[in-house]
Amino acid sequence: MIERTMAKTARDIWSKYPVVTITGPRQSGKTTLAKAEFPDAEYVNLEIPDVREEALRDARGFMARHKAPVIFDEIQNAPEIVSYIQAEVDDAGRNSMYVLTGSHQPALQAAISQSLAGRTGILELLPLSIEELRGANIGISRDRLMFNGFMPRLYNKGPEPMQLYADYFRTYVERDVRQLANLRNLRQFETFIRLLAGRVAQLLNIESLASDTGVSATTVKDWLSILEASYVIRLLRPYYRNFGKRFIKAPKIYFTETGLVSKLLGIKSAEQIATHPLVGSIFENMVVMEAFKRRLNRGEQGDLYFMRTSHGVEVDIAWEHEGKLDLCEIKAGSTFHDDMAKNIRAIERLLPGEVGHKIIVYSGRETTTADGILAIPFHDFCS
Repeated sequence: MIERTMAKTARDIWSKYPVVTITGPRQSGKTTLAKAEFPDAEYVNLEIPDVREEALRDARGFMARHKAPVIFDEIQNAPEIVSYIQAEVDDAGRNSMYVLTGSHQPALQAAISQSLAGRTGILELLPLSIEELRGANIGISRDRLMFNGFMPRLYNKGPEPMQLYADYFRTYVERDVRQLANLRNLRQFETFIRLLAGRVAQLLNIESLASDTGVSATTVKDWLSILEASYVIRLLRPYYRNFGKRFIKAPKIYFTETGLVSKLLGIKSAEQIATHPLVGSIFENMVVMEAFKRRLNRGEQGDLYFMRTSHGVEVDIAWEHEGKLDLCEIKAGSTFHDDMAKNIRAIERLLPGEVGHKIIVYSGRETTTADGILAIPFHDFCS
């Protein structure tokens, strides 16, 4: 089993809170992490129909039969018992009692905000990171990483990527989407998500998506909310503060899994990645998600942004650090040249004295510094 970076953070929260809540997309390794790090806790899977029915029918008796410490897996299937967990926690007055996992954000958020505020530490576990793969001595090329994606099953004698993501998408549409929305036309939704994959790493344009899919802008907004709530996509928000009209405010679209992007785009092998028209966008998607993983795995907030001026000058990632704004550009090229830094320099001129570190992440092998710009290979940036 590949060791997860989040393990230490999860143990630390377990010692400080009565409840640990682990959220994230399906198949990202939440159950494996919970079982590995809390072996003394009873495991209860609320995906199993009769277990779920028991919890819903007689929550008080259910809790009495499952005394802490307990792992309640897929808690969004029985959010009603969260109120009973609160009562048990308040009566006991101690830490290290319950671990909750779940893959549907809205149900979990509602239950936690109502009943477990101040009683739980919340972690978001995304699929494997490049850092974790390197820690397990798994070395894979850039294009293979983008094609494979990072689902743990792929690296544990699981199915081939094409089969895994075909099954993943089918299961997602048939189960999760039906639970989160009343879809009248599954084919239209499938068209929509494929169009979304073709716009990866681009600014979100709801009207364009609505027109191309043949649905209303309101429907597109609803579908985007579903995809974001179930961790299929992540919208990267712009950083603009009080900069006025110089910077745009629309978010950018990224998928949690580049493997799913490859599947939706019809890419059938890693060898096709390098010559695909969207190779730069898929690479950017991978690096942005790695930046999120690095923060989330350490229990930090995913406070990452991008910047884009009204004239189209864009920096891919921006984050606040020690009172400054660090900037990062992502380039799929393997050879560093100063032109890669032109957008960073342009943003720096607009924000004199506010920019801290300036970084180029690229596909090369050497780390170099040129005029205050640090160029770093993506493997090293992600680790």
